[in-house]
Amino acid sequence: MKHVFLALIFFGFSVTAQEMASKELTYTEFLGYVKKYHPLVKNANLEINKAQANLMMARGGFDPKIEVDFSKKQFKDKEYYSILNSSFKIPTWYGIEIKAGFDNSEGVYLNPQNTLPNQGLTSLGVTVPLGQGLFINQRMADVRKAKMQMQLSQAERKLQAITVLYDASLAYFNWKKNFNEVQLYKEYNKNAQIRFKGIQSLIKQGDKPAIDSVEAGIIIKNRILNLEDSKLKLAKAKLELSNFLWLENNIPLEISDELIPETQLEFTIQESLKTNDLLNTDFSINNHPKINALQSKIDMLNVEKKLKANMLLPKIDMGYSYISEPSYIDNYQFEDYKIGLDFYFPLFLRKERGSLKLAKYKVQESEFILDLEKVQLTNKINAQRMEIESLLRQKELIKGLVEDNRTMLNSEERLFSFGESSLFLINTRENNLVSAQLSKIALENRFYISNSELFKIMANPD
Repeated sequence: MKHVFLALIFFGFSVTAQEMASKELTYTEFLGYVKKYHPLVKNANLEINKAQANLMMARGGFDPKIEVDFSKKQFKDKEYYSILNSSFKIPTWYGIEIKAGFDNSEGVYLNPQNTLPNQGLTSLGVTVPLGQGLFINQRMADVRKAKMQMQLSQAERKLQAITVLYDASLAYFNWKKNFNEVQLYKEYNKNAQIRFKGIQSLIKQGDKPAIDSVEAGIIIKNRILNLEDSKLKLAKAKLELSNFLWLENNIPLEISDELIPETQLEFTIQESLKTNDLLNTDFSINNHPKINALQSKIDMLNVEKKLKANMLLPKIDMGYSYISEPSYIDNYQFEDYKIGLDFYFPLFLRKERGSLKLAKYKVQESEFILDLEKVQLTNKINAQRMEIESLLRQKELIKGLVEDNRTMLNSEERLFSFGESSLFLINTRENNLVSAQLSKIALENRFYISNSELFKIMANPD
């Protein structure tokens, strides 16, 4: 009868999965909240809006313009002069500017060159750059770079968003790790309490020495200490995780005690992060956001280099305007015109040549960085693949170790029930099992982190 009683105490209970009535917060749901509501992810989306605003500003350089210049002087009942110069300008892509104008002037002391017919003069003309600014100018360069900035902002948005999702994933994995440790210590604390009561009963029956109750009590205290420490870590992990949970209108959320992490995460994480596709197929780094961002920067520098090279040309602006009185505008007397020529050319071009060299060096520097980044990304992906494959093998090994240690503990409990073992050996076997299970939890956490690191390297948050 004593053997049956001992078997019920030490062999009859085992660590079983606790049935949770709580609600699971799955990893996919968690990432969905972060992607949709986290302020830093929203901030990353603003980069595109800022790039669109910059493009609008750059296109503003080609907006038509109305200019009016009016001046008048009146002194001692005499109108010295009244001069009106008005124009409507239309800039075009290749630096050519179309201009229509109306000028009128009158007065006693008017400068002879400002003397115009009573009805004023109308004009219609064009200004053409024959050197600098014909094939590329500052306005053209600004628009081209603003369009490339759009592509750069798309890539940078992904890089910023992926950083937030990676940090959020680490917080989730840490929460799950500490939650599993708390559940583990709860189970073994419960086992230690049952074992302590069983030992006390055996001591009262005279079947065990009183010193065994001290050893059983030591185990309870250690289990309670471990449980309290793991509860503290879990509470801190919940607060850390709450940093990434938000709702609309920037309302922060806090993790409830009723929420638990996903129990089957090891089977769903690769599908959630899409790392299973990368493990099974080749990944082209040419579409990587970091590569796209560097390529966009190089393209922008090449535009700047072309603009600097254009500065080596002489500045020759030629303008022609047909002028006519408003009442004779239909007569088209082309002998009435105004023509102008502006010429500018530095003799040594040292400033221009120096600027061009610096632009070339910046392009070369960025190309070196791009080549290096391609190699580093390829190596990082390969290294992460190897780590995940190794962790999968290690997970199978640690599962076997946990089962072997559980078998050893069950065997020791059986021997104890027949009086062929001691409480010290049972505690030793149980400590070995706890250590193996903690290692299993830590290894699973490494597996999750390794997949999230591969997700971060891929930089595809969408």
